[in-house]
Amino acid sequence: MTTEKFDGVSVTTKANVYFDGKCVSHGIQLADGTKKSVGVILPASLTFNTGAAEIMECVAGACEYKLAGGDAWVKSGAGEKFSVPANSKFEIRVAEAYHYICHFGQ
Repeated sequence: MTTEKFDGVSVTTKANVYFDGKCVSHGIQLADGTKKSVGVILPASLTFNTGAAEIMECVAGACEYKLAGGDAWVKSGAGEKFSVPANSKFEIRVAEAYHYICHFGQ
């Protein structure tokens, strides 16, 4: 099931813009202090580094991703999630806009 909205959140209004505008997100904080980001990745092939563990949830569009140390590309579409370990990285390929929620520390 795809997350459609968060109620009662604090939103960082200044966008995080990465890779010359290919990835744009906003940080949100839930009432219980949980932090997430919501954003979009435009068509591109990018590499992201992680500090905390993350779960990437696709809310629209699709991507292919490859975790550090892996050799297989895996497709992830709307309603699907993938996990990335802390202090790691992942590659992502996007052919159409990939709308996501990044759940930190999961």
